[in-house]
Amino acid sequence: MRALSYNQLSQSWLFRYKLHHLPFWFLYHYIWWVVTLGNPIKVFQSLVVLPYALKYSFYVIFQALAVYFNLYFLIPKYLEKSRYALYLTFLLLTVLCATLCIVGGYYFSAFASGQTIYDLFGQSACFNTFFSNALPSTVASTTLAMSIKLTKNWIQTRQRQQLLEKEKLETELKFLKNQFNPHFLFNTINSIFFLIHKNPDMASNSLAKFSELLRYQLYECNDQQIPLGKEIAYLENFIELERLRQSNVTVSVDVEPLYVDHLAIAPFIVMTFVENAFKHVSRHSDYPNWIMIKLALAGQQLDLFVANSMASEQSNEVIKYSGIGLQNVQRRLDLLYPEQHTLAIQQHMDSFEVKLQITLTERVASPSLQLA
Repeated sequence: MRALSYNQLSQSWLFRYKLHHLPFWFLYHYIWWVVTLGNPIKVFQSLVVLPYALKYSFYVIFQALAVYFNLYFLIPKYLEKSRYALYLTFLLLTVLCATLCIVGGYYFSAFASGQTIYDLFGQSACFNTFFSNALPSTVASTTLAMSIKLTKNWIQTRQRQQLLEKEKLETELKFLKNQFNPHFLFNTINSIFFLIHKNPDMASNSLAKFSELLRYQLYECNDQQIPLGKEIAYLENFIELERLRQSNVTVSVDVEPLYVDHLAIAPFIVMTFVENAFKHVSRHSDYPNWIMIKLALAGQQLDLFVANSMASEQSNEVIKYSGIGLQNVQRRLDLLYPEQHTLAIQQHMDSFEVKLQITLTERVASPSLQLA
């Protein structure tokens, strides 16, 4: 197992450390020596001379090894697992070993050139001088690379979290929407089935309206945001369908918006409350049964008021059984319009009221698809 881990680590290093890293390290050390010596031309000239180039290569090679060992072995194995004492210990040892190897580069350069240390690097050349030059450079390169790596990891982690949250949100919205559509279709099909036996002509009209509703659901509401005008047209078709079926219910509709296609809304937001009113309206034979729907637009704020009469024995039923549609739309509002909507639901002894305010957004202009 240990041999396998080592091979995997070696392969990982082989593929991670690409050739484009080399110019970075040469440039980094060139800048470091320019800052240290203050003369970029002199630094460049000294780097192309063989003995000094050897010393320079020791800086590049061993500091790069120390940096990569820290990034791809020490950090994952110790720092990310909160083993801070061991990480600091091995990091200090890594920096120390790299520094000593770089110091050895001074002596190797002198040996390779056939000169003495003093002839090559001056009378002040000694181990302490070499060490004091190599140590700050090694610490700086390790710190710089570690900062870049940790910042990159943080950004990638943040982006991954945002992507996961977005995917989770979209999945949840699709689930809620798909849960609501069969619920509405089931109620509508029951209405048409009822009309077939009661009044075939009315059933024919209802079927025509129902086909328009299906057209909307299948082709026109697949986007997360749709033109407000389409939602209102869908709402009006649904109301007409219910009016044909429920002749003993007085339906009052007041829709103020005129030009609304410049605004967008999530599909089925408004529709849920209207559908719920028709589902739970009272069925009195000796008292009025009524539904009141008001829709107004002020700027980008959409105001919806829906109220329906309700028999006293329906009170517990509304709370218990109307939850599928209302719970879903409340959840969708929280997800799609956070801090941009207010919803108030009030239940009285003989009525049920919903007040909704949504701040809509401008619709992004795009060519509309015309269906034959």
